[in-house]
Amino acid sequence: MTTAVQEPQPDTQAHTEIPRPMPEAEAIYRRWLAHLNAEFSRNTNCVRRSEIVRDELHMLLLGRPHGGRMNAALISELPMSVLAESIDPRNVTLPAEMEDDLDRDRFNPIKPLIWFWRGFDRTVLGQNLWLGLRFRSMLGHHIFAGLGTGVRFYRDVVFERGYTLTFADNTLIRPGTRINDSQPVTLSGIVS
Repeated sequence: MTTAVQEPQPDTQAHTEIPRPMPEAEAIYRRWLAHLNAEFSRNTNCVRRSEIVRDELHMLLLGRPHGGRMNAALISELPMSVLAESIDPRNVTLPAEMEDDLDRDRFNPIKPLIWFWRGFDRTVLGQNLWLGLRFRSMLGHHIFAGLGTGVRFYRDVVFERGYTLTFADNTLIRPGTRINDSQPVTLSGIVS
């Protein structure tokens, strides 16, 4: 079952609509989000999701497709090899993985998506509010225990587990918010 990419609701407090990108750019953004959503819906295991995230981040961060490992024997290529290997979620340890009470069966399939969320936010794409709101919402449907309609995640929202979080309809999570998700919690309203 494929989850549709939901549109964030306009900011009712400011009574303003987020400006839209040019039609050609919007079409490309929507196509990319729909593609990712379909891939994550179809592929729910950690290995395949990690490969998808690795390939996408490789393109976003290095500007070229992932083409296998570089020649790490060359000292001059070591820094690029370290970067390329660190793009793959399977080569990264996240803070939640250090906790004894982590439900690994629930966490492992979403770990690549959490890594993608964090990586995206550190790119120029993460600065694009229109795209970022939609990207995080799309990923949120695959990460969180529950995600209502009209939920908006701004840049640099930090959570560790994801699977313990539920967001009520029209929840707004401010930029740079750190959410303690060590226990199940439902959030609503404006979270900062």
